[in-house]
Formats: sequence, structure tokens, C-alpha cells
Amino acid sequence: MALWGFEFWQWVALLQHELLLFAGVFFLIGALDDASVDLAWLWLKFTGRAQTPTVERAQMQSRSLHGPAAIFIPAWHEAAVIGDTIAHTLASWPQDGLRLYVGCYRNDPATIAAAMRAARTDSRLRIVIHDREGPSTKADCLNRLYEAMRDDERRSGMRFEMAVFHDAEDLVDPAGLALLDGAIAEGADFAQLPVEPLPQPKSRWLGSHYCEEFTEAHAKAMVVRDAIGAALPAAGVGCAVSRRALEKLCAARSDRRPFSAESLTEDYELGLAVSEAGGTCRFVRARGDNGLLIATRAYFPNRLEDVIRQKTRWVHGIALQGWDRTGWGGNLVERWMRARDRRGPMTALVLLLGYTLLALTTLSWSAIGLGYGEPVELSPLVRFILFANLVFFLWRALLRFGFTAREYGAAEGLRSVLRIPVANVISIISGRRAITAYIGTLMGNAIVWDKTPHTEHPARVDRAQAGAL
Repeated sequence: MALWGFEFWQWVALLQHELLLFAGVFFLIGALDDASVDLAWLWLKFTGRAQTPTVERAQMQSRSLHGPAAIFIPAWHEAAVIGDTIAHTLASWPQDGLRLYVGCYRNDPATIAAAMRAARTDSRLRIVIHDREGPSTKADCLNRLYEAMRDDERRSGMRFEMAVFHDAEDLVDPAGLALLDGAIAEGADFAQLPVEPLPQPKSRWLGSHYCEEFTEAHAKAMVVRDAIGAALPAAGVGCAVSRRALEKLCAARSDRRPFSAESLTEDYELGLAVSEAGGTCRFVRARGDNGLLIATRAYFPNRLEDVIRQKTRWVHGIALQGWDRTGWGGNLVERWMRARDRRGPMTALVLLLGYTLLALTTLSWSAIGLGYGEPVELSPLVRFILFANLVFFLWRALLRFGFTAREYGAAEGLRSVLRIPVANVISIISGRRAITAYIGTLMGNAIVWDKTPHTEHPARVDRAQAGAL
């Protein structure tokens, strides 16, 4: 059957060639972008500027703080894990200068009850009941915790020197608080510890795929950003902000609160806002004397719907809402980093085209094998693009294996390479959903805390890991 002078298989070949050229060029642009960060990291390692020091965990755990520290944990429907987080945090950080603020909602009695059971007799815990029904947004809950901290200061005359942010499912590192305290005392206005997702034997393909993503980001990309002076995006957990920086954030807002209640990714924006206000940001990376990274650990979502929901919120908040909210300020390096942060929707589109191309190629080869159509001769330019992308892909897979194997072992490193197609499919789906959600907000839809559920806590499930810390 001919259409406009071309047979069906000729149209397939034409579409295949155009997709190959388009996807190949954009894959190559992304690969060159990643390779630039790789080269910067290799240079830092070669010159000794990306060393990871070793500290004694027990000594850091017992070290006195330079000033009082407020720990903020917002919680909505977290009855299954909040008790473990409170108990482990208070036991791991015995300093008297600590005060743990847990934000709950008045229509979430299960979380309130779980937090109260975990409190026992430790006077360092404050359970803060929000004056509105949940869910609002995580940023709104954090604002309520900030107000509770200010109320305590007015009553006691004490002034907190920093605020540390964590989530309800986190397993804190015993040395983490002292590292953050030291960074703030040395002049940093924002400090971030690495985040280390825990592998999940029951969810090798979904729940464990976060391992390689965070490991590579927090062993390479964040190290490079810190070295070149770019603003550091907060992970929302294991990060601290100095009191002076919080006051600057409040002064810049009409409601005199540090966070915008409409933000989906207040954690990502936190580090950027501190930097834009003139603050100093630091990425604090160290290992304990047992070789384990000093990091915040947690189990990440392991159901497909929950994984996609979380990734959708990240893409929506960082790539789309973040474009509106934080713009493209700063120098050329800063704009480069923000472009990297916001490439999620474009990456999803290019990946979708890539897998469409794979399907068309399979169809075309099958047709040629059956005697329909003829092979398409590729130009030297297209051949070069394909070869370059193959080389970059092999390099990317090698780095992914290396970074993951360093923290989790060779078996997990190998699985991280095998999980690349899984991560790509998740990126495609979440990118599409993020665009749909963003369009919805432009049309007036309310922004709510679309959080993912947590049912297991590392301190309860993986006692060997918790004990090693």
C-alpha cells in the first residue's frame, strides 16, 4: 500500500531514521553534560580535593554541640515508623543541647499516639500539633515547627544555633549531628550529609533502584557542586541551616516564615535560597572508623505506584515548579547546575523516543527478514553519533557499577546496571505525570502533600545495619 508515493515500510524506515537522529543528538548532549561532571570529579580526586576523611563515630556521637540544635521532623500518617525514628534519634544523639520537634496534625491521632509512646521520659522531645487539619504541605508543617521553636525560645530565653531537617522514616547516623554542628560552627550557613538508601531484598528492582541514584549523586555530583561553588540543593534530610540563615529566609518573605507553603520541594529550594541570600553551603562527606559512610539511611518506596508518585513530585517540584519559583539566577556555573536539575521532563521525552525507536527497529528488522523493505543506509554522521552514545553508555554503566559497589558490594553494583531500563521506564512515566500535574496547578488545582507511605523502619527491620552504626 502506497501513501504519497511511499510504501508503508518506507514510511517506517523514514520515521526510524528521523527518530534516530533526534534521539541520538539529545542523548549525546546529555552524555556530554554528564561527562563534564565526571571529568570535574576525576580532576578533584586526582588533585586530592575530593578526599573523604575518616572519623571515630563514638567520639563524634558523644561530642558536645557548639550551640543548641533544633531537629524538625514533619509527620503525616507516619504511625508505622515515627516511633522508631524518635527512639533511634534520641538514643543516637545524646547531647543535652538537642530538641526534637515532631509536627503532627490534629486529624491524625495514630501518628500522635505513636510519637507519644516513643517519648517516654526524654524531655528533649516536643510533639507539635498543627492548628489545621492535614494534609497541608510539608513546607507548611515545617513552618509550624519553626513557630514552635520560636515559642520555646521566647519562654526559655535560649537561642538555637541551627535547625536540622529529617523525615519520619529516617535512620540517623550517630556521628551525623556532630558533623553538621561542626560545619555550622565553622561558618557554613547550610550543610548537607549524604543520603544512603538501603537495599531491599524483597524489592531488588524498585525499592533498591534508589541506591545507585543517590550514591552516584552524593559521591560525585554534590562533591563537584561543592567544589565549584554552586548552590547545593538540600535533600530534605540530614541537612542543617544556621539560625542566621533561617532569619534571612524569613526576612525575605512577607509572612516572615522560612518556607513557602505552596512549594512541593521545599527541601530542594532550601539550599538554593540560602545561597542566593549570600550564605555559605557545604557538602559534608566522611566515613566512620568502621568504613561505613556517615549518612542518613532509609527504606525508599518499593511499590511501583509509590515510586512513580514520589518521582512525579520531584520532577514537578524541581523541574517545573522550581523553574517558576527559583528562576535562573546566578553565574554560568549556577545556571548549568540548575539546567541539570531541571532536565527531567526532557529526559523523559528523549527516553520515550529512544524506546519507540527500539520498537521500530525491531519491527523493521523483522520486516526485512521476511522480505519486506530494504535496510536503510546510515550516514557517517549518524554512525558517529551512535558510536559516541554507545561509548558514553558503557562509561556511564561502569561508573554506576563502581559507585554502587563501593557502598553496597559488587552484587548490588551489578544489579544497579541491570536496573537501568527499570529506572528509565520510571522516568518516562513520572515525567509525563509531572507535566500533567503542573498543568493542573496552572489551572488552579490545589497543591497538597502527596506523600508516599512508609511501613518499615531500618532500626526495626535491619538491626544488624543499625547496630553497625
